[in-house]
Amino acid sequence: MIIELPQVGESVTEGVIGAWLKSVGERVERFDPLVEVVTDKVNMEMPAPASGTLTAILAGEGETVPMGAPIAEMETDDADAPTPSSPSAPPPAEAAAADRIGSLLTDVAPVGPTGSGGPISADPPPSADPPRATARRRYSPAVLRLADERGVDLERIAGSGRDGRVTLKDVRAFIERRESAPAAESPAPAAPPPSAPPSPADAPSPDADERRVPLSAVRRMIARNMVRSAAEIPQAWTLVEVDASGLVARRRAVRDEFEAREGIGITYLPFVIKAVAESLKENPALNSSWDGDAIIYKRRINIGIAAAAPDGLVVPVVHDADGMSVAGLARRVADLTARARRGRLTLTDVSGGTFTLNNTGALGSILSQPLVNPPQAAILTTEAIVKHPVVIGDGIAIRSIMNMCMSFDHRIMDG
Repeated sequence: MIIELPQVGESVTEGVIGAWLKSVGERVERFDPLVEVVTDKVNMEMPAPASGTLTAILAGEGETVPMGAPIAEMETDDADAPTPSSPSAPPPAEAAAADRIGSLLTDVAPVGPTGSGGPISADPPPSADPPRATARRRYSPAVLRLADERGVDLERIAGSGRDGRVTLKDVRAFIERRESAPAAESPAPAAPPPSAPPSPADAPSPDADERRVPLSAVRRMIARNMVRSAAEIPQAWTLVEVDASGLVARRRAVRDEFEAREGIGITYLPFVIKAVAESLKENPALNSSWDGDAIIYKRRINIGIAAAAPDGLVVPVVHDADGMSVAGLARRVADLTARARRGRLTLTDVSGGTFTLNNTGALGSILSQPLVNPPQAAILTTEAIVKHPVVIGDGIAIRSIMNMCMSFDHRIMDG
């Protein structure tokens, strides 16, 4: 059986093999974590699609592989071997893709101290036959990166992977337990050995004016995507000044009642998403993509929300945003952004976007020129709401003003 990287949407074209969690000749059960894969959207553990024996690894650790390319071979048990589809009735492309994704990808669900992330302890549990890797443990690039960003001592985590290997789930479970524990019980960070030499990657230059940090797989992919955006898309941009006084008053009126009822705060963003979704119905060219000799108009309105995550910028997607209320959008955005900050998004959460919204105003920005997120046609930023004197009729009033800046593909829209 050939194991392939699954096709997960038009915006994800390749992945980097982070670490193989099984070795050639090893017995594998269906849904066992098989390999860690890094994409420009999320890091994921890809499970085995069937039970059997891994017979060959075709893509090594650190190798960049196109989606749909073969990465391994395995000899499957007859009972678990996939049934070939009937040639006379092939499944629709959408159903086939969904079936492949469902069988190859796990949904990264939250885990607690005793969840699937494995046990967490200060010392490794006693074992009559400790793995050979105990003396010098090996970690995947994704695990090392997350541990470095969150200040995690990997030696304090008992791994649940093969030969006690620490997986991404183990690190995330450790972080969740540490953050939920009372401050008084939080362990002090372990000091590095005095004699430990600095890492070559972080070692200062001789004149101590520079520090060279190699690119992570995620940062490399983000860079390629941004270069593609700037090089392939002829981008124009426009700015509109919006009187947001009514929006400010509406949010102030419902804020306390909404928080008491829903248990989450209400920001300006859900109101804006609702307005954008309704506007995309009236302006379908903004909800499209360029395809060489055609323009593809999207029937669904799936709005991506740019958000900061531990590994860099991610764009979780609010699918079918036009069918949701402001309250429903607020709940969905709160869930997506919370999981983005914890690195808990799935590929479903970040796939299928047709338009992107970036709330740069949260950082105090009043004007920005965003880059279109390929293969989409446009991206909109909402800037900070600032009070300004405004001429109304023959008088001057103080109003809450917000700039909205949109970049768009000039091949699709004439401006």
